[in-house]
Amino acid sequence: MLTFKNFNIADWFSFYRVIAAPFLLVLLWLEERELFTWFLLISYTTDMIDGFLARRLKITSARGSQLDSMGDQITFIIGILGLFIFETEFINSNYIIILIAFSPYIIQMLIAYKKYGKATAFHTYLAKLSAVVQGVFILWVLFFGPIYWLFYTMLILGLLETIEEITLIFMYKEWASDIKGIYWALKDKRRIKKEVK
Repeated sequence: MLTFKNFNIADWFSFYRVIAAPFLLVLLWLEERELFTWFLLISYTTDMIDGFLARRLKITSARGSQLDSMGDQITFIIGILGLFIFETEFINSNYIIILIAFSPYIIQMLIAYKKYGKATAFHTYLAKLSAVVQGVFILWVLFFGPIYWLFYTMLILGLLETIEEITLIFMYKEWASDIKGIYWALKDKRRIKKEVK
């Protein structure tokens, strides 16, 4: 259970994304596109800061990883909602490909919750790259309008990252955080020890 007194500085940057969500939703409701986009940019920026601080200050933890993932998911969903509200024409023109690309993510979440009872927090290199491209795409669309090569790049990376996440779920019997990717998982002592037992 998360308790405020145990939060470190990196956790607070992650927690910002969670507590900023209602404010962002209000801006969506009021259709304040510019304000919404700037505050969404701040949320995405905290995602880069918290990971950097956790590694630099050596304060990484399973709790922090889980909080980071929660903040990431909430920010991503709110960003997508922003596209639905402010870029309706773009969404309507591409909703089929968006649904096809997004479906594996839903499957991955269901598998994770069934197996672990919570979302994954692998934080692979591919997941980080995918998150950066997603953030850049969403912010670019909200600031300037859609670019299709970036849109397709985001979808492809998202699919590859989801496939990797599903693979890692099947590789780890118990919930684990901060795995760089499948290559590193194959050598991970946490996984190997569980298999030996």
